[in-house]
Amino acid sequence: MAALYESLAADGVLETDAALLAEMRARIDEEIRKLDEKIADAEENLGESEVREAHLAKSLYFIRVGEKEKALEQLKVTEGKTVAVGQKMDLVFYTLQIGLFYMDFDLISKSIDKAKNLFEEGGDWERKNRLKVYEGLYCMATRNFKKAASLFLDSISTFTTYELFTYDTFIFYTVLTSVISLDRVSLKQKVVDAPEILAVIGKVPHLSEFLNSLYNCQYKSFFIAFSGLTEPIKLERYLQPHFRYYMREVRTVVYSQFLESYKSVTMEAMAAAFGVTVDFIDQELSRFIAAGKLHCKIDKVAGVLETNRPDARNAFYQATIKQGDFLLNRIQKLSRVIDL
Repeated sequence: MAALYESLAADGVLETDAALLAEMRARIDEEIRKLDEKIADAEENLGESEVREAHLAKSLYFIRVGEKEKALEQLKVTEGKTVAVGQKMDLVFYTLQIGLFYMDFDLISKSIDKAKNLFEEGGDWERKNRLKVYEGLYCMATRNFKKAASLFLDSISTFTTYELFTYDTFIFYTVLTSVISLDRVSLKQKVVDAPEILAVIGKVPHLSEFLNSLYNCQYKSFFIAFSGLTEPIKLERYLQPHFRYYMREVRTVVYSQFLESYKSVTMEAMAAAFGVTVDFIDQELSRFIAAGKLHCKIDKVAGVLETNRPDARNAFYQATIKQGDFLLNRIQKLSRVIDL
């Protein structure tokens, strides 16, 4: 990993040891020389499949030692020697692994699109299911938690993507994304009662309490489990950039669920249910109400929360009128152009 060593040294994480770096480079150069010899031998004495395998070995070596640009270039060369759609898909998966390691979202997005185009030519279900996990991870890393949850849930019973992470980690991601994406009924059907999740969820600290206490409305237990999960979430490389956003979304879900049951409720009752102080609830809810996340108002004098859930039918009516006005304006503009 000489390339990674150099980048860490350039960022000041490590001190550069010139002798060590020279030794690492010499070993890499020696290995590349051997791989080039194998490629030359295959081209002279063997068939097309052996030539492809030799080029693939060189691509995988560049990936292993962290040479991103050289690996991508060599994968393109290997693709030129590849005919089978399945083998082309495997090369796309290697490209996706590079993109996920370096968090190169542009490369990941293009590779996912390329993989989908290859499937139209004909691809097997095993690779198609693997792609769902890759795309779900990309969606999670780019804060599209709803789509990530949908893709992860589709892959629960067919998960084979162990090159990315373990099944325990996969269930961890699935539960976290589902909690803020699914409604209560869907959460029960797809997550809380899912046998694949039940078999693993106990192995991840605090995750079972986090999910079940939310569904069972045990808010005090939920906050305890939630606090236990904050550190693991903060240490996840794909979730860490969205840590503050995720924490806000989870609290919005749990506060909305609590308030759904009441037309009005005292601040003391809500604080007691969550095991926190009245001042904490006051500060929390005031921020969420101001941001439009919660539909309620605080009567500070009476110490009461009054919910004012929006009327869905009225909102639909207003949206229809707004879209109708927009359409009429467009038609008027078009009629002027046609008259001219």
